Amino acid sequence: MTETTIFDGTILVGREFRPVEGRVVVEDGEIAAIEDQPTRSNDIVLPAFVNAHTHIGDSIAKEAGADLSLEELVAPPDGLKHRLLRQASREEKVDAMRRSLRFMQRSGTATCVEFREGGVAGVDAFESAIHGLDIESVLLGRETVAAMEESDGFGASGANDGDFAYERNATARADKLFGIHAGEVDAGDINPALDLDPDFLVHMVHAADLHLDRVADSEVPVVVCPRSNLSTGVGFPPIADLAERTTVALGTDNVFLNSPSMFREMAFATKVGAVSAREVLRMATVNGAEIAGLNCGLIAEGRDADLLVLDGDSDNLTGAQDVVRAVVRRAGVDDVEDVYLGGR
Repeated sequence: MTETTIFDGTILVGREFRPVEGRVVVEDGEIAAIEDQPTRSNDIVLPAFVNAHTHIGDSIAKEAGADLSLEELVAPPDGLKHRLLRQASREEKVDAMRRSLRFMQRSGTATCVEFREGGVAGVDAFESAIHGLDIESVLLGRETVAAMEESDGFGASGANDGDFAYERNATARADKLFGIHAGEVDAGDINPALDLDPDFLVHMVHAADLHLDRVADSEVPVVVCPRSNLSTGVGFPPIADLAERTTVALGTDNVFLNSPSMFREMAFATKVGAVSAREVLRMATVNGAEIAGLNCGLIAEGRDADLLVLDGDSDNLTGAQDVVRAVVRRAGVDDVEDVYLGGR
């Protein structure tokens, strides 16, 4: 028996997020139809977010190490983050991660692409944290090939920490996703990262023209994390330049530096990064979905119905003249009315 759910309001349809007054018809967790018709609903219906780069293991130490450099904060094996992770019990890490995952789910994130420290044990702890929640993950193990084999792929720390050729080849043989940090502190690790033919890069703060040309030629997607980059003092990614050349998605990066709120990431990116609200909304939804090989991120027939419903009559959003700009630049967790994740 088919289970049908209907959402009424202003629907942000397709890649251009065209505002349509009408309704979305969902059947068995898939978008079956988008109907243009009058409605009395003030709701705004858009795709739920895909947070394309997270490290939620460090949820145990929010706002720790505020005066430290990026290397002192996160460089393996003895950066503050790694020391704190070693000191915490499994139960503490699982509980902290679960709280971050619940927040992401409540604030409209359908899926996060998680770079998970701790090898196989880290993968297992994350799976315990997410168990029973509606939010989903693309989980990339780190540090060992065994962690990759127990997850959805491999998330490399950066070419300055090793050549990762063995891990890249093993991940390719397993037909899984390979992502790698590049150009976060300086440009020195960008070409070595590109030489690995990754499925995507993360950060690219220090990309120069020659790197941008390589990105365009190889069509490798890039995930940017602008709030994190400014928090750690490494700079600001050339979002507009990257978006002219390849698919760009948004991530919130380390939880101990920033709240995993895609609302905050979108507002920051569009106000500081010289990119349009529509482009930023694509970065927060369909672009991340396609990098991760997911069928969500877009309101279109046949897509998975991962949907976010905002109260367009909230004190914050009422009177908005441009719905897409309001969603990207103004909306927040308090405006969320419903999060519908594939029938869950």
